[in-house]
Amino acid sequence: MKGMRALTEDLAAQETAREQAYVDKVYAQLSLSSAAAQALAREGHDRGRLGHEGGLVERDAMVFQAARRIAQLDAAHEGLVFGRLDLHPGLDPQPRYIGRIGLRDAERDSLLIDWRAPAAAVFYQATAATPQQVIRRRVLRSDGPRVVGVEDELLDAEALEETGADLPIIGEGALMAQLSRARDRTMHSIVATIQAEQDQAIRAPSKGVVAISGGPGVGKTVVALHRAAYLLYTDRRRYETGGVLIVGPSGVFMRYIERVLPSLGETAVALRSLGEVVDGVRATRHDDPSVADVKGAARMAEVVRRLARQQAPGGPSEFRVFYRDDVLVLDRGLLGRIRRQLMSQGRRNRQLPRVPGVLLDALWRQVRGERGRERGRASFDDDLLGDQKFLDFVTAWWPPLDAPTVLAWLRDPEVLARVAEGVLSSEEQRVLAKSWADLPEHPLGRDLTVQDVPLLDELRYALGDVPERTDDEASLADTSLLEGGHDVAELMTAADREYAPSGRAWAPPTHKIDDDPFAHVLIDEAQDLTPMQWRMVGRRGRTASWTIVGDPAQSSWPVPDEAAAARAEATEGKALHEFHLSTNYRNSSEIYAHAAAYAERVGLDADLPTAVRSTGVEPRVVEDAPDLEAAVREAVVDLAGRVAGTVGVVVPAARRSEVNAWLASWPELADDAKGARAAIDSSVTPSGEDRVVVLTGLDTKGLEFDGIVVVRPQEIEDESQTGRATLYVVLTRATQLLTTVS
Repeated sequence: MKGMRALTEDLAAQETAREQAYVDKVYAQLSLSSAAAQALAREGHDRGRLGHEGGLVERDAMVFQAARRIAQLDAAHEGLVFGRLDLHPGLDPQPRYIGRIGLRDAERDSLLIDWRAPAAAVFYQATAATPQQVIRRRVLRSDGPRVVGVEDELLDAEALEETGADLPIIGEGALMAQLSRARDRTMHSIVATIQAEQDQAIRAPSKGVVAISGGPGVGKTVVALHRAAYLLYTDRRRYETGGVLIVGPSGVFMRYIERVLPSLGETAVALRSLGEVVDGVRATRHDDPSVADVKGAARMAEVVRRLARQQAPGGPSEFRVFYRDDVLVLDRGLLGRIRRQLMSQGRRNRQLPRVPGVLLDALWRQVRGERGRERGRASFDDDLLGDQKFLDFVTAWWPPLDAPTVLAWLRDPEVLARVAEGVLSSEEQRVLAKSWADLPEHPLGRDLTVQDVPLLDELRYALGDVPERTDDEASLADTSLLEGGHDVAELMTAADREYAPSGRAWAPPTHKIDDDPFAHVLIDEAQDLTPMQWRMVGRRGRTASWTIVGDPAQSSWPVPDEAAAARAEATEGKALHEFHLSTNYRNSSEIYAHAAAYAERVGLDADLPTAVRSTGVEPRVVEDAPDLEAAVREAVVDLAGRVAGTVGVVVPAARRSEVNAWLASWPELADDAKGARAAIDSSVTPSGEDRVVVLTGLDTKGLEFDGIVVVRPQEIEDESQTGRATLYVVLTRATQLLTTVS
């Protein structure tokens, strides 16, 4: 037996060395390609010194192409070559090597096939039942440029015998090796271990909506990210020009996934949490569930529509002027009719250039005196437009408005009651008023909650852009209505011009309100989106293709039918392609059996995938702990000592600060939890080295850890109407060890 093991190890070492030689050749070509791209960039800069416009155009084009190629080559270094296909000799006598990008040698012969290319599809689609001319599929496991091992699958034993090919079979399967690896603080690509059902979703038609469903741990998120990379590869001009928007539940989640696409050679993507979808806004704080349920409801769209039509608080309700022999009056009733007339013709801010003329019309109709009529309308307009009193009235009665300012009007309970009458109950109005009581006059960013952002976006669309003055806009420029400290450009906020990118890497250029900036929209944890969030995201994908990822059983939104209607409206008219993933690759079978039993016990209609990996370690349940801190400390230290990767401590939201303080005081975790003082909440990012982190149940969405300690699970369940679904999510986050402390 020892001799057989030694022989196997020798054979594995020989095959690893053989693959290393080929990988070295590929990396040498990668260096040459990088040098060529750098040279192209230098040449491009030199073209810009030619002194004519053509040289500048050539410079921009060359530098852009070179920069994109350099970024692609730099991103590909980690695990550049990961696969090999040995095909039937009659189809291809040479092995095909599969990698993160495509590379050719100096003779233009293929060294490496991009994993998204049609020639690489068989790497993922071939099975023992349908080998598709593949005899052996090999996965190369690497640490940077160094090959550390190989894992083989023999797919066609009969063809191996018929051809007499010398193809030794090494290892126990690449997938299981990948599943056993320790987790760190970021998601990694699965490009080397994509399974057939996952590959079908990745390579689905580019048009319409691709919906990817399945229970916990089936790889929905990472499959969707690989799909984004695949779309960019197959139609780069469309998706790079239009942009790809990826929306996730939280900043924590977005930081977790942000390395996947660059590792696949893609950077032309905007990664945004739900609090960052609106350009220039970054909200991280969440409302309490009772408040969030009201702000997310579809009927809030009507509340916002009414709010956008309200007169600015403190604005004038009447205007009087003596002209020749007449007293001209714009009273409350007349102004109300004019307001309704303007509102019926378009968004509020879009009417700014029309306001002076409409008011002058209403005043001119009141001129009855002979002296006034004799002078005529042109003279009348000139006289009033030279009257500072009239100009001040126009500016005060119909000012340019931005969405943050108007949202802050809801601090006034009377305004809220007026716009919510017949739409929201008195109790719903009360909880909203309380949540907005301390809102500043111009809230933006940290002053807003994640649930406020869709309301802000709804207001931006209801109000419209503030028109910018141009020389040929005589109606504004000649009247000087907005001069004297009231220039449109000065009063516009970032929300009404064009926002700068929200700080998330790889964001494409921003756009005006009515633009449809994205060619593809990817929504992860879609089951959690509120109707108002669906409206917000839908505006950014009216003509886009979509990838929608979710599991209804994990939903934190309490009215799924209402959300489904909003989702249908956002994707209306688009063909639907549905894919269901059925294999749980994350959890051990012991952990998932525990989570599935909970789901069945509390009546969740859960999609229960099959867990393919067993550790032999059952979840541990600590009940009735007399000293909660001591019990949690023992559980966390135990898990941190037994796993090599990350440990998540999941707590009720009300206990987050308390448990953070505990971890900071435990000397056993000094090295593992340096960032526990900051912890993971919805706004703080711990350092990349922290192994032990504190999260709430909602923070865990989309994440995974080697070990999970759940503190007071009943309290997590009791936090909201959907607390049972949240706790189910928490119980499915661990890959190896799970402990609950009651």
